[in-house]
Amino acid sequence: MSELKQPLVSVNGVLGAMISPLDRGFAYGDGLFETIRVQSGGVPLWPFHEQRLSLGAGRLGIRFSRSDLHQYRDDMLAQAASGNAPDGVLKLILTRGAGGRGYLAPENGEPTLCLMLYPQAVPLGDNHGVTVKLCQYRLADNPALAGIKHLNRLEQVLARSEWRDGPWTEGLLLNQRGEVVEATASNLFAVLNGELLTPDLSNAGVAGVARRLIIDCLAPSIGLVVKEVPLPLDALSTAEEVFLCNSVKGITPVAVMDLGDRVSLPVGPVTRRLQEAFNHQLECGLV
Repeated sequence: MSELKQPLVSVNGVLGAMISPLDRGFAYGDGLFETIRVQSGGVPLWPFHEQRLSLGAGRLGIRFSRSDLHQYRDDMLAQAASGNAPDGVLKLILTRGAGGRGYLAPENGEPTLCLMLYPQAVPLGDNHGVTVKLCQYRLADNPALAGIKHLNRLEQVLARSEWRDGPWTEGLLLNQRGEVVEATASNLFAVLNGELLTPDLSNAGVAGVARRLIIDCLAPSIGLVVKEVPLPLDALSTAEEVFLCNSVKGITPVAVMDLGDRVSLPVGPVTRRLQEAFNHQLECGLV
């Protein structure tokens, strides 16, 4: 059995199909996406991804068929399994579909569902901790789009372009008031004075699947309550523990923060317990 080397791509269920250049996702970023960990041929965090996709689609007014989505997903996973690729990353893109020139969306457009499966295993978060830098780029407030994973990611592109080489693994993003919002591709948690905190995302940022899993399930399972609060940068510099999370890499401790001055942190007990709980959840799955 040959192994897959290139990503599998399907558009509206057709393997190898291409997206039209008239698609509004291409023209205007008019759509949403999810980046999903595939493990042992399954998608253990799928319910959270689907719920966030549905929330974003409702916010943008994009209608799509869940049954079609499930069929396209299952066909893609079956194709990957036949190519000996049980682990990887599934990227799902939902757009409003093709439309004419101009911002006004067609009233009865057909959405586009594109799935791309990258057939390589992704290790879970570095146990020893990573180094993060403070990005100069600052996020704008936009409550209408805050939380959802829409296709307009130029803010993250600009922030990520601030480093290419060097010791840094991730970059921290602030809002216009100097409060920590997230990292370029991760959410952030901090332990301050014994409390587990994560930035409030009412005005900016992506409400990640791993973040929700921690807030709703993992933290309560070990007797912790997460507080979603504005998090000033100077408060972060006094944290006892800091960790990042996303649904593909899981939970990653932060060992060093380059905030102008370097702040070193231990990999503390809260981070370790949540790492173990997250990894166990992936093994058990949610579906």
